Amino acid sequence: MFEDRFDAGKKLTPLLKKYSHNPNAIILAIPRGAIEIGYVLSKNLHLPLDVIFTKKIGAPLNPEYAIGAISSKHVFINDEFKHIPALGPYIHEQTALIRDTIKEREKLYRKNMPPFDITNKIVIIVDDGVATGNTLLATIALVKEYHPQKIVIALPVCSKEAYEKIAPMVDELICERIPSIFYSVGQFYQRFEQVDDLEAIKLLHEANA
Repeated sequence: MFEDRFDAGKKLTPLLKKYSHNPNAIILAIPRGAIEIGYVLSKNLHLPLDVIFTKKIGAPLNPEYAIGAISSKHVFINDEFKHIPALGPYIHEQTALIRDTIKEREKLYRKNMPPFDITNKIVIIVDDGVATGNTLLATIALVKEYHPQKIVIALPVCSKEAYEKIAPMVDELICERIPSIFYSVGQFYQRFEQVDDLEAIKLLHEANA
């Protein structure tokens, strides 16, 4: 059990020690919860912190199931859904709606701070935990569009099912614990409140001050 996300970041730090002070490494946190973890890792490992804004495209009849994901510049659709003509208009509509939201959030979070260039970088993607892995897989595919040198996933907790799906898709998957019984990410935290946007923005800018 982690006390909170800051505690999870502290427990992840030793597992990422080999990247400490590496001028070619950068931490990408998935807002909002992962920014607290990313902040701790950024300070402890002396690495820059940025955010990666992606949002899943939920299936038409099951919004929680990710059929793909969108960033401000890229769209990724899972292979099994790419060639279903009936989904074309739905994906087009969702892309337009989600992309506008992402651009607004990027502007809110970054203010005058430009995004870091991750091309040829060691990119450490941080989240506060993963249950199914579908959304994270889509995020990984989007990050690959920028041609990083290496993709590392750092998680406090991950289901066995998700671990087995994600590990083959990245260069390194670091997870503090993989429990045998997994219902939700929140069950492994004593405090798992939603992180406020203003607090997340403050942490992002303090990490890079």
